[in-house]
Amino acid sequence: MSEDIKIRVGGGMAEDLAAFTRAWRRAEEGDLREERILAFESWEGLASVMTTERYRLLRHLHAHPERSINALALALGRQYRRVHEDVTILERAGLVERSGGEVRATADRLSAEVVL
Repeated sequence: MSEDIKIRVGGGMAEDLAAFTRAWRRAEEGDLREERILAFESWEGLASVMTTERYRLLRHLHAHPERSINALALALGRQYRRVHEDVTILERAGLVERSGGEVRATADRLSAEVVL
């Protein structure tokens, strides 16, 4: 099931507290929808996960889930080893899912907030 995932870069305790407070108020009002947020301390942290090739891989999987990493590597014209590494990193970040013999993106949309 795909969803929207928010990516947050930077910020500190004040921003974390404000986000927690917003979530608490939504819950008190009965809005119990789960919100997925990937938080990175710095731009470099985000860039270490979302490289150009991983972004291309993610876009491909969003449009065309693949039956295996090997099929994905062939579709992208890349080495299996590199694609496997990229899938593993994106899977740890919650952006890719492997299940039922299929590799697919977990989100329909990524939105980013960069706190300076």
